[in-house]
Amino acid sequence: MSPASTSPVVRSSSGSRKPGSHGLSASRPRYGERVVLGLLWLCAAISVVTTIGIIAVLFTEAVSLFGIPGVSVVEFLTGSVWRPFTDPSSDQFKIGVLPLLNSTLLITAIALVIAVPLGLATAIYLSEYARPRVRRIVKPFLELLAGVPTVVLGYFALTFVTPVLRAVFGVDVVPIFNAASAGIVVGILVVPTIASISEDSMSAVPRALREGAYGLGSARRDVALRVVFPAALSGIVASIILAFGRAVGETLIVSLAAGNQPPADLPAVNPFQQVQTMTAYITQAVGGESSRGSVTFQSIFAVGALLFVLTFLVNMIALRVVRRFREEY
Repeated sequence: MSPASTSPVVRSSSGSRKPGSHGLSASRPRYGERVVLGLLWLCAAISVVTTIGIIAVLFTEAVSLFGIPGVSVVEFLTGSVWRPFTDPSSDQFKIGVLPLLNSTLLITAIALVIAVPLGLATAIYLSEYARPRVRRIVKPFLELLAGVPTVVLGYFALTFVTPVLRAVFGVDVVPIFNAASAGIVVGILVVPTIASISEDSMSAVPRALREGAYGLGSARRDVALRVVFPAALSGIVASIILAFGRAVGETLIVSLAAGNQPPADLPAVNPFQQVQTMTAYITQAVGGESSRGSVTFQSIFAVGALLFVLTFLVNMIALRVVRRFREEY
């Protein structure tokens, strides 16, 4: 057979085929695809522009705080007393943000102490021990916990956890508003985040690694802790970092259960004292009657900007850690 007889042909507009033409060429332009691609591009652009706008407004308003006479960046970042509600020319005026930062990190630490062991234990059980039927039942209920309104959890901390702590440690030791009850309930809130993402990472570990360990005579506990856990470490670290960000940004639980009094003595490490986090202060200040341009109003954006920077730095550290321990299979 000659080469000319095997060349592809396509019908022309008159109905005849042209030798050498390809039969898969588009008959007409697909305007629907272009519309869909345009809409997707528009959605992506709106997301980027919105994010840039939020950051620009946040930092522009935050910088305006330090243009007010009597307010300095150094005092804001290093001061140990937080009293921004008075006139900047008054001796009572203090705008050191460290008490709010200390309170935020204290409650976040309590939350992670509760959430990390519970979340990782749950993930190991669901990934390595639970039967498929149990996993299908338990995991949706676990993720449902993340959907509980935080205002409900805040009242749960105030009306249940706090009375339990006062009954155990004494009413003289535990006040009604305290960091411990807020931290415990925030920890419960972020357990699903750690458990779900960690379980997904462990389930993604190849079965061959488990079978190789079992073939060497390893027990199930050794396989879970010495084979699967290290192999899924990048996902586990990511889940803990996400939980950290969720705990740092929690508002209603800490506003209802922890109080609104910044600690007077730093560093504040007593979990049974009333504290005020950065998000709780923002809630308190927004609910007040501060006018635009006042110290109280501008301090809302300054505290929010610091919270943004803190979360951003933690996420950047998490990315480096995840890349460092990521395993390719």
